[in-house]
Amino acid sequence: MNRILLWGGLALVAACLSLVQIAGYAAPPIVPPPAGSVPSDAAWLDAVILHHSLLPRIAVALVCGATLGLSGLLLQRVLRNPLADPSTLGVSAGAQLAMTAATVHAPALMERAREGVALSGGLAVVGLILAMTWRRGLEPVAVVLAGMMVALTATMASAALILANGEYLFSLFIWGGGALAQQGWDPTLSVTVRLLIGTAAAVLMMRPLSILRLDDASARSLGISLNLTRFGIIGVAVWLAAGVTAEVGVIGFVGLAAPALAHLSGARTERQRLVAAPLIGAILLWLTDGLVQALAGAGGERVPTGAATALLGAPLLLWLLPRLRMVEWPSLGNRPASPRRSRRPGLLIGLFALSLAAAMVLALTVGYGPDGWTLATGRQFDRLVGWRGPRVAVAAAAGAMLAAAGVLLQRVTANPLASPEILGVGTGAGVGLTAALFLVAGPGFGLQVAASAAGAVLVLAAMLVLSLRAGFGPERLLLAGIAMSALCSAVLTAVIATGTPQAFALLRWLSGSTNDAGPADAWACGGAAVLLLGALVPAARWLEILPLGDGTARALGLPVRRCRILLVLFAGLITATAGLFVGPLSFVGLIAPHLARLVGLGRALEHGAGAALIGAVLMVVSDWLARTVAFPYQLPLGLFAALLAGPYLIRLLGRAGSRAG
Repeated sequence: MNRILLWGGLALVAACLSLVQIAGYAAPPIVPPPAGSVPSDAAWLDAVILHHSLLPRIAVALVCGATLGLSGLLLQRVLRNPLADPSTLGVSAGAQLAMTAATVHAPALMERAREGVALSGGLAVVGLILAMTWRRGLEPVAVVLAGMMVALTATMASAALILANGEYLFSLFIWGGGALAQQGWDPTLSVTVRLLIGTAAAVLMMRPLSILRLDDASARSLGISLNLTRFGIIGVAVWLAAGVTAEVGVIGFVGLAAPALAHLSGARTERQRLVAAPLIGAILLWLTDGLVQALAGAGGERVPTGAATALLGAPLLLWLLPRLRMVEWPSLGNRPASPRRSRRPGLLIGLFALSLAAAMVLALTVGYGPDGWTLATGRQFDRLVGWRGPRVAVAAAAGAMLAAAGVLLQRVTANPLASPEILGVGTGAGVGLTAALFLVAGPGFGLQVAASAAGAVLVLAAMLVLSLRAGFGPERLLLAGIAMSALCSAVLTAVIATGTPQAFALLRWLSGSTNDAGPADAWACGGAAVLLLGALVPAARWLEILPLGDGTARALGLPVRRCRILLVLFAGLITATAGLFVGPLSFVGLIAPHLARLVGLGRALEHGAGAALIGAVLMVVSDWLARTVAFPYQLPLGLFAALLAGPYLIRLLGRAGSRAG
């Protein structure tokens, strides 16, 4: 009863906020005026705004919230994963990427089949995620990890298109933040039809949904076709979420929050959840949109409602973290970390160093210009090295630091899927940088560095506190990182959606770029890399012992908790430092340690040195591609780093087979 009163109270608050907005546009019905009286122009304008903007906005918030709540419920039930929703699975990001690409290359298609474009993008992303994790039995955290990485890649690709087309597409990014402003009733009617059809489909699938709670063998024994049922339910959920994205943009975390809160509110049966989740989703989005309108300044709304819901959803994920009993971080089986050990690790490290030298020579001498491909030599090289040299140095140093952070995390957690991208430290640095850009007019480089470092340290400290309260398990630490990354990304999205010059600069940083790197940046980044990587040498013994397990480490006299805290703090510092120069989005920290391990570099120092060199090579090549592929445009560095690492991630998640196997 108390929970029902709570949701009733929240609905009442949302209704009051809506009534305040309606009262501001109180107007007579739009009917012919009485004889002898003519309404003023202001009264007619208020009536038009009320009937064709404000009331449709309230209605679209309700139906979109309910639709996303239903979509999230279906995804969570069919995947047996309370962390699944259209945001964490990348459905919204895929739909937005498809619509961004269609806006640039096929605008007529957007005019005629916008919903189909969004659906194709959402289905493509979900299909890729399922392909990556199918052989692992759709492990919950593996699915979320794959979804996060695919969503980040799609977001970077969208940012690349927006940056390449300047102001022409920046409004699309603002719309993509989830703007509920309406100019008629068509979006409301379209989403309502989807909601009714989706609800009817969910009612028909209620029995299969109940059976899918069991293990696969029990479900098959009851006559359920697992694959057909899963694909059907997932298709309905993606269709619902893609329709909302097509009409109003990306609305984050409602699909995650509504089913979770329905369960915590006492909904236990499938029928109860089917009623509660859409209702709670409608209340959440209605209330959030009311708060956004109530807090709008004289210049109007500067934060889209979708970004505001993400700000609420990420703390919810943090709150759910200690209450999730299904979490088990995928471990790729119990096989040794390295299938073989190289007899000549020094030779391998030397080969990687030569590869880095070759990549740097390529980046410094080969380029694409107005006359096509050119090889810079002599006087031309002297003119270009002052521009190309700093960005190559920054890319190499940042890649080495990200790879070293990945080695730390993977060895500390004994988990080959750990990476600095999951810590949320890079996006935390972005929040600090945002504060400097918006609070200080023309902040200098020193202030930007200080603000970014402060943001990174605060995020890391908050994450460690949460993990310590949950017992400081490595899996909980990484999930806390996912939540903190989502929270910081939501803040950045809300700020970028303001459309100010600072927001455009922040978008460029978020996607990763060395375009503005100068000699000072090169010296600062290179010096930081030398100092931080050199400091890892004394920790080599810890990094050798921790992968053996807590029991073995304690038996050898190692203070496990203290070592983990120090190493994770150091990994966060390295990640934040690299993020200051190249942005937060890169998968080098995940891929480089794997490649070093696969070629036989198993000892801690060998592993770290090899991974750092591989990471530097990947970033230098990514930077060269970002500079040359779309000349004269400078594409995001993080996009190419993700594209180089993505295929290997697919192989990594798929090669180990299912958990049962």
